[in-house]
Amino acid sequence: MSLVAGSYERFIWGFKLKTLKKSQELTLTPIFSFPSHLSAIKSVAVSGTVAASGGSDDSVKIYDLAACTEIGSLADHSATVTALSFYTPPSIGFPRNLITASEDGAVCIYDADPFVHLKTIKAHKKGINDLSVHPSGKLALTVGRDACLSMMNLVRGRRSFYCRMGKEASIVRYNFSGDKFFMVTDEKISVHESEDARLSLELDSQKKVLCASPGMGGLLFTGGEDRGIKAWDTSSGKMAYCIEDAHSARVKGIVVLTGGETAAEDDDLPYLIASASSDGVVRVWDVRMTANNEKSTPLAEASTKSRLTCLAGSTLKSLKQTRPKNSDAKNDEDDAMVEDL
Repeated sequence: MSLVAGSYERFIWGFKLKTLKKSQELTLTPIFSFPSHLSAIKSVAVSGTVAASGGSDDSVKIYDLAACTEIGSLADHSATVTALSFYTPPSIGFPRNLITASEDGAVCIYDADPFVHLKTIKAHKKGINDLSVHPSGKLALTVGRDACLSMMNLVRGRRSFYCRMGKEASIVRYNFSGDKFFMVTDEKISVHESEDARLSLELDSQKKVLCASPGMGGLLFTGGEDRGIKAWDTSSGKMAYCIEDAHSARVKGIVVLTGGETAAEDDDLPYLIASASSDGVVRVWDVRMTANNEKSTPLAEASTKSRLTCLAGSTLKSLKQTRPKNSDAKNDEDDAMVEDL
């Protein structure tokens, strides 16, 4: 598995999570660290061995994690890049598209093989705070500083829905199945039905939520100014469990290593989550310890001595394993963004 973190000091950090053979203990091993942007890094995304970062310098950087190197730069935004998301079809196993958003209200769609700009959509009148791509790859949701929610039709390359919410949301996330999505407004978390955006639940975290990540079994993990990690049961609306004082400062990023490609390939490690904080520390946790009322102790940690802003993760595989043998294989799917755009 690999983890990638960005920082205010414009450094990108890469870690490999592995098990020591003799002790069976987990360790976070740094694999690279360098100043990839001209200013602060605001967002990161990972899929397989491909990673991307967006910064205040209006650019998106692309990395090959297997080679531990930067492989290119995208400069199609005219403002800070605030959110990134890869779309990776299960049948391909290699990222097909990269979706990016920025403070000028624009969403850019890229083909990920190679990285070619396909379309720019004006999604909001003001800056975009976050975006989330539906598991089908056909839709994406964005929330912005104009206190609005937008839906992008990624197949046709246009905005299909736009509504005012009354209050600005900072985070939006689809769950694994795509039948629900979550929005965060300060300390409040709202759960909505994807079909009609109907509000089904509202959760209160007491303090401001700064990061969120869906888990298996209807769980939603959040972190923020309370320095802890909370797991919410989005069916009942109750908090399932909490890792209190997970960090000494605000939690700025959470990666759930449960489910998805990680669960399919690493069945021995199905209960891991990772967190990053403004204190510069990245930690990996076993959530079963908290569920059993045991004292929460990180399984592994690494200190960057920098102010971390974001975190993303994936399993670490070579590009040869994840890229399809036939480079035209992606064109066989009906929902191909590349052809329709």
